[in-house]
Amino acid sequence: MKFAFKKVSVGCLFIAALFFGSTTVKAQLNNAYLFNRIRPTDSLTKELHLNLYNFNYVRNYEYSNDFHDGYTLYGTQLEPQLVYYAHPNLAITGGAYLRKDFGEDGFYEAKPLLNVKYSKRDLTLVFGSLEGNIQHGYIEPIYDFERKITTPIEYGTQLLIEKEKINLDAWIAWEKMIYRGDAAKERIVGGFVTDFTLIKSNDWKLTIPAQSLFYHTGGQIDILDNISISTLFNGATGFTLSKQIGYNVKQVYTNNYIAAYKDFSPTKLRAYKGGYGLWLNAGIDTRWGNLAASYWKGNQFITIKGMPLYQSVSENLNNYGFTQKQRNILMFRYVYQKQLLPNLYLDVRFEPHVDFDKSEKNLQFNHSFFLTYRENFRLFKLKK
Repeated sequence: MKFAFKKVSVGCLFIAALFFGSTTVKAQLNNAYLFNRIRPTDSLTKELHLNLYNFNYVRNYEYSNDFHDGYTLYGTQLEPQLVYYAHPNLAITGGAYLRKDFGEDGFYEAKPLLNVKYSKRDLTLVFGSLEGNIQHGYIEPIYDFERKITTPIEYGTQLLIEKEKINLDAWIAWEKMIYRGDAAKERIVGGFVTDFTLIKSNDWKLTIPAQSLFYHTGGQIDILDNISISTLFNGATGFTLSKQIGYNVKQVYTNNYIAAYKDFSPTKLRAYKGGYGLWLNAGIDTRWGNLAASYWKGNQFITIKGMPLYQSVSENLNNYGFTQKQRNILMFRYVYQKQLLPNLYLDVRFEPHVDFDKSEKNLQFNHSFFLTYRENFRLFKLKK
């Protein structure tokens, strides 16, 4: 199969991610309770395990605006995987992803989960189903938290580097494969998330993050000659500063980014060719939960995978294509997270916001309830 595209190739996108990147930054809120990471380890060599991950969700948007529809996501997801620890540096997994939305018959979605992971010291290479989605650590205007529910599985290649001062998540995922004569375009997404620690002393930490996301549709073996190729870019950089304090008040922090959008397509079809945004966050972590405030000031910003609320072009069901050059959103967040039992984690969120571009400045909100269970069971060990 030929991977080269006109103007931009898959290889160029991946090389660019590796070259400009330098794992994952904590964006605004701590989502670690929702992660499920499987890594090789020498203590499990030649063992076969069952990894069980169950994610239960309620996410409700009480929205009535021009950019983000109001609706509810309510259901459960299950990911059983067999993991063979073939070597201290190698794990091979095979399993399934199942999503059941309540109120509908049967499963909404079912997909295979297959990957191979090579890990040595601070480097991990993943081929197959990625440690992706919100685990990448993008800011919300670039990558919507809701995709943890709607599109959690990514297939491709991923390089993770986790050092004391430098972290990197560089990845590429194949969203749509085409074959000769298909009436469809290939779809590829990829990028990097990186942070460099400048200061880490006396409970203070200062980091410089950088993020990029590329999205490409194209191909040379489809029959859609009348549809041009498309290449979009989102990126962000800024600084994060945090201070560890104590028991009741654990830390205070601020995360601040300048975000960008650019259309690199040969034929520009979107409402805006480029845009930018300012993403400012301040928060406090306490034993009673996390409180944070987030402010977004956007100008002609179009997001590839981000939360629709922050866009300048609407994707609403009944208002599709509506444009508003300037966007000014202030959002407050409260998150309560607790380990209820061994392997069982609770995550509750309440996130009201105000749109300053509306004369009535109406208060709207979304709220979420997540229950996550993850455990690893040893099945047997192969004899040497």
